[in-house]
Amino acid sequence: MKACYHLPREGMILMSEIHALGARQARGKLGPLAYDLGPLGDEQVEIDVQYCGVCHSDLSMLNNDWRITKYPFVPGHEAIGTISAMGRGAKAVHMGQTVGLGWNAGSCLHCRQCLTGNHHMCLSLEQTIVGRHGAFATKVRCHWSWATPILEGVDVAKAGPLLCGGITVFNPLLQCGVLPTHRVGVVGIGGLGHLALQFLNKWGCDVTAFTSSASKSEEARRMGAHHVVDTHSAEQLRLSAGSFDFILSTVNAVLDWTAYLSALAPKGRLHIVGVVPEPLPIPAFPLIAGQRSVGGSPSGSPATVALMLDFCARHQIAPVTEEFPMSRANEALAHLEAGKARYRIVLRNDLG
Repeated sequence: MKACYHLPREGMILMSEIHALGARQARGKLGPLAYDLGPLGDEQVEIDVQYCGVCHSDLSMLNNDWRITKYPFVPGHEAIGTISAMGRGAKAVHMGQTVGLGWNAGSCLHCRQCLTGNHHMCLSLEQTIVGRHGAFATKVRCHWSWATPILEGVDVAKAGPLLCGGITVFNPLLQCGVLPTHRVGVVGIGGLGHLALQFLNKWGCDVTAFTSSASKSEEARRMGAHHVVDTHSAEQLRLSAGSFDFILSTVNAVLDWTAYLSALAPKGRLHIVGVVPEPLPIPAFPLIAGQRSVGGSPSGSPATVALMLDFCARHQIAPVTEEFPMSRANEALAHLEAGKARYRIVLRNDLG
């Protein structure tokens, strides 16, 4: 495979081929893959990957659960690394800067959504591992606007999961107008939920963790929950009725949604960020009688990602992570699929 020339801002340099781990079929094992992405786009940057988080979405894409995966497939959309090449039109970042790249890698910048600051809602959104190679690799590319500088005070070895899992639970706080005076619940204390507890606690809310794992109760309290509800207990769920201004569901499982609607106070909101595998059976009467609502949201705009990282640096918020070398990515994915991750996995790049 022939190497190509990329034109960075500081002159012409020779770029070697990219080495990655990819699968050639659905549910396939990751194996060595080398490729050349061709000339760098005028507004693109290329990132030398140092760390990459492992997200359940990587697993869903690998298995083609959403029927959108193209093979060979290279996972990885929670990348941390340094900028090693820049197109002529790249702005706001500089060579050698440490940046992060999450689920999204590009947007048009001229549609109504982009012009109103909702870049993550762009109809031309380019997603980091959809139809392109991700960051289980030596290098990954994105539009400069989606390369988010990593602030001092944010641990680069743990920051990757913030770029997807973190922003997914932080964005609703802004979008839904969650206030410090609100009583909030977090359903599911896993990769997303353990970050939501930290954010909401520092946001000033009264925070309740809903969990089916009694073993996570003390951990949930250490991460910011003021109260813990055992979801196996009908009595505890009953006592929660009419209590919450906002409930954030982070799970990808079918639940008793009527029970959670009943837990909402009047004008409360049930907000879904976990990809539930079946349609939600939502009865109309609890919504109408209590003026309640149900909604959802994706990740977040570049500005919101930057705001989240600032919030993390200010309040010392970080994912709880387990680290694997990237060469053992198959082992890391199996660990995740088995439900053993506590609470996010990060790969340290050793592909070299």
